[in-house]
Amino acid sequence: MKRHTQVTIALLLSAALIAPAMAQELTGTLKKVKETGTFTVGHRESSIPFSYLDDKQQPIGYAMDLCMRVVDAVKAELKLPNLKVNLQPVTSSNRIPLLQNGTIDMECGSTTNSVARQQQVSFGPTYFVINVTAAVKKSANIGAIADLNGKTVSTTSGTTSVPLIKGYEKAKHIDVKEIYGKDHAESFLLLADDRAVAFIMDDILLAGQIANSKSPADFRILAESLRQEPYSMMLRKDDAQFKALVDKTVGGIMKSGEIEKIYAKWFTSPVPPKGLNMNFPMTPPIREAFKNPNDKGV
Repeated sequence: MKRHTQVTIALLLSAALIAPAMAQELTGTLKKVKETGTFTVGHRESSIPFSYLDDKQQPIGYAMDLCMRVVDAVKAELKLPNLKVNLQPVTSSNRIPLLQNGTIDMECGSTTNSVARQQQVSFGPTYFVINVTAAVKKSANIGAIADLNGKTVSTTSGTTSVPLIKGYEKAKHIDVKEIYGKDHAESFLLLADDRAVAFIMDDILLAGQIANSKSPADFRILAESLRQEPYSMMLRKDDAQFKALVDKTVGGIMKSGEIEKIYAKWFTSPVPPKGLNMNFPMTPPIREAFKNPNDKGV
């Protein structure tokens, strides 16, 4: 019995020594960050109010606030309080390649979590839910998306709006001419300058562009929806360790109710630099996403 007890104690001591070593073994993004001492956040420049530049050309927004909380969690997890954080602008077209090749470690903006994209990347918990629709000038007398038949519309290159409008054309047997902006600001300008009669995009992004325009009263957003879509921060695929940290951090903000204050800051209050107010209260789908954090794609 005595020998058995000694063996048991020895095994327990060995397990105790091995456990910390295993716990400290890093993989994927966390390993990369630990080795380089840097973490690079990919951000948008005109996705108001998710990720955009302020009057000092610094990225701010709802998505940026949540992403910086993830950065804080990475600092704590890796015990790197002085971790260098780089900010890298990305576009709809290059955000996935830059994440995959390691240029950025997380993308923070207005990215739709789609089943198709999940073949290439992963996502954190859904932090917004939108409807894809169209912004038009009130003077154009466009009441539905079908009224765009034979007309020119703008959308942003690399977004889910591109295949959605093409699918709508095929299903409804209409024909529209698409022209593309490199970002949402450029796509909206095509509408504002009458080079397009509509801008096809997510309703909240349309609201942001209209609010930021010279004459907000000239525009309106159609009630019709091409599809409802979830937004989230984008992560590298097959990186379970970092994704678990993101899910824990963002999910915790949602379940604690802290998300209510962050949401109100960006969607129902004036935002910098012009004091715009999106006037976009939480919808039932958004509340449900906060109540039950998930990464389900559309």
